[in-house]
Amino acid sequence: MAEELRARITSKALKPGQRMPTQARLAEEFGVERGVVRQALRLLQEDGLLTNVSKGSPATVASFPGRALTGPTAPPLPTTVGLAPRITAAFRAPHVEIDALCLTSVSLNLAIGEPLRQIHAGQPKPAKIDIRVLLPSRNIDLAFPVPVAGSDGDQVHERWLAMRNAQGQVLQHNLLALRSTHGIDVTVSFRALPFTPPVKLYLLNGAEALFAYYRVARREAEIDHEPLEMYDAQGTQSMLFSFAQGAGLRDTTFVEQSHLWFNALWETISSELVLTS
Repeated sequence: MAEELRARITSKALKPGQRMPTQARLAEEFGVERGVVRQALRLLQEDGLLTNVSKGSPATVASFPGRALTGPTAPPLPTTVGLAPRITAAFRAPHVEIDALCLTSVSLNLAIGEPLRQIHAGQPKPAKIDIRVLLPSRNIDLAFPVPVAGSDGDQVHERWLAMRNAQGQVLQHNLLALRSTHGIDVTVSFRALPFTPPVKLYLLNGAEALFAYYRVARREAEIDHEPLEMYDAQGTQSMLFSFAQGAGLRDTTFVEQSHLWFNALWETISSELVLTS
């Protein structure tokens, strides 16, 4: 509930200074008790998105809610929590432009589900969608995931490659389907990197950059019904930092430099990527 309201605030569906719906109305909309509503509203107040949260009158959207999510004191969120509302907000633009650099496109697939659902439900849709994704090449020795003992490296690599390809194909299929179902001009492009990215980066509509470190850890996985210790990174749990143009020199510079970096990789050392096994 908090994330849905956060998306409405950051996309300006709920505007700065606007009164929120009453707690009774929110409880009815989300099918929850009023105590749950108050918890969600307090979370948004702690993030600086709402003011005047109490049991009495409705809360008010903060005068500058964007600063709460993008300023230097903004708390980072796990990718599974922080990415979806930002992608959903980005899809409210007439021309959606998303650039992503990641190990696989699992997080992007999860985050893009909600705006696709909204489009299929008849909510306002963009006229054009351009998605570019940079992923590691299949032909390199990955830094992670790799087996701890140094054996079974081929099995671990093939497992990662199958996920990379499957997730990319799902992303491509779901987006390109919007052409025939809703008449949206959609382009989805992939290119391969000659290295393992130590970070993940999402650039939204030329105005926002979301950045996270891949944190490598030792864990056990099952491959061909056999347990295997490996060094891997759980990208969906990586803490996502948000930067927005117009939120100060620091944020604006980070967004601009991130775009320059992504474009340089795309246009120089990356290569054609075919999503096949």
